[in-house]
Amino acid sequence: MTFEESILKLNSIAEKLESGEVSLEESIQLYKEGMDLSAFCKKELESAQLKIQQYEVKEQINEQ
Repeated sequence: MTFEESILKLNSIAEKLESGEVSLEESIQLYKEGMDLSAFCKKELESAQLKIQQYEVKEQINEQ
């Protein structure tokens, strides 16, 4: 699953939970799935940030 797909799924989960129309058991399952997706997205963002920082360092070195 891509970062973008994960964000869309997280939005869908949030909407379902906010609707109040899901059972307690389904709410718990959706919450767990949302937390897993959130962790995945955080990891992907941290990886992207590291790549950007590495690129910036390379650019600074090349400018010298």
